[in-house]
Amino acid sequence: MSRVLACGLATVDVLQTVEHVPGPNEKVTTLDTLVEAGGPALNGAVTAALLGVQARLVTAVGVAGLGAVVRSDCADHGVDLVDVAPADYAVPVSTVLVTASTGERAVASRNAADATGWPVPDDDVLAAALDGVTAVLVDGHHLPVGVAVAAAAQAAGIPVLLDAGSWKPGLEALVAHVDVLVASADFRSPAGDSLPELLALGPSWVSRSAGGEPVTWLAADGSSGEVPVPVVDVVDTLGAGDVLHGAFLAAIGERGTTDLPAALAFAVGVAARSVAAPGARGWARPTP
Repeated sequence: MSRVLACGLATVDVLQTVEHVPGPNEKVTTLDTLVEAGGPALNGAVTAALLGVQARLVTAVGVAGLGAVVRSDCADHGVDLVDVAPADYAVPVSTVLVTASTGERAVASRNAADATGWPVPDDDVLAAALDGVTAVLVDGHHLPVGVAVAAAAQAAGIPVLLDAGSWKPGLEALVAHVDVLVASADFRSPAGDSLPELLALGPSWVSRSAGGEPVTWLAADGSSGEVPVPVVDVVDTLGAGDVLHGAFLAAIGERGTTDLPAALAFAVGVAARSVAAPGARGWARPTP
């Protein structure tokens, strides 16, 4: 059975559904509240697991109390957790407001802003993490760790997928080891934002999502195309990009990179199911 690996950020998300996002000095009563693990790498790993692909997550959890939420979530979904956090690390908390009528979300999070100067995993840890892995996803968080994982994967001939949500200082060191780059509509690189400019960063295949608009792609051999996004009634957009990348990771892990447009189309379909359900996991829950 294929095994995939995601490397990057795990968070604890506090999700509050509201009629509208409050303005300055305004208080609102929430319609619903949910506390669960999140973060692009964690959600990507869990998505792959929900699709039936064995998943491993390299992230920072630490021993602080909220880390139990992340550990429990990984265990519940059968995700193998590799914790690279120093002893004093605390999992960041994301506050998420979801507007009930539109499904749009507003997010405030510290992410991995305090995670600097970490030692990278040694060769033995990297080899163990990549053992049996057929595809790797990195999200640009915990950058020194991500670069080490991506470089080791590339050296082993394992395809590396980048969830390019936003440009971060030093990201060029990670992109150098990336085969497939999927950029969000908000991604802006110093080299430019067009697909040819993203391709010039080093990947052999790039694409960009744009909400409900078709996802466009461009390959190093000059081929290009787009994948339409299914029209659905939007319930919650939280984690849709994470689900897209996790499903793409699962498809590459199972089928390789010989037909990336088909793998992308599969991932887009799963992401569309995600926005039609609450949270980043609602798409996989049985319909009442």
